[in-house]
Amino acid sequence: MATADGATRTARGVRLPRGARRRQLLQAALEVFAEQGYHAAAMDEIADRAGVSKPVLYQHFPGKLELYLALLDTSCDTIIDSSRRALASTEDNKERVAATMSAFYDYVAAAEGAFRLVFESDLTNEPAVRERVDRVTRECAALTAEVIREDTGLPDEPAHLLAVSLVGMAQVSARYWLAQGSKLSRDDAVALVSGLAWRGIRGYPRNDEH
Repeated sequence: MATADGATRTARGVRLPRGARRRQLLQAALEVFAEQGYHAAAMDEIADRAGVSKPVLYQHFPGKLELYLALLDTSCDTIIDSSRRALASTEDNKERVAATMSAFYDYVAAAEGAFRLVFESDLTNEPAVRERVDRVTRECAALTAEVIREDTGLPDEPAHLLAVSLVGMAQVSARYWLAQGSKLSRDDAVALVSGLAWRGIRGYPRNDEH
């Protein structure tokens, strides 16, 4: 059922398999958390958005924090998996840089706004949330560092620092591009930032060129 603001709600009383119900609840929670942040979001509104009663919502998630953490896990997995696929998509490092930047821009530009849970959470003082947010940088950087290390022969520490820098450039520039309502298209923005990153990283020669 469509609401006046365009959101989709499910009619009450419809029975769904547990997995499907969980996905439905997570989608409703994503909409509410992305729009309002953790502190302003209410379980009543999430249940209403999903078209279920609060008891049904609490059957799946015992509290708002548990619901937020489940959603955060899914959002973190999405960008980490996208980065992994981008790095594995080609052996050409210039194309790898562009593919990785593109993965972050796609994630940030996605209509549901899941990136706000990861990069703009208003609950980062909660250790369980902070650990998950840090996991994105940690795991994306680890994937990138492995490629840099294998390709350049750099030791672990400098390779990891370069990787963290590339990940930071990707996510900060993508968020800025979206927040500013830039006239640059997504493709132009990706090309611009990946070009900057490539001009830096290509200064480290390939292992087989030493």
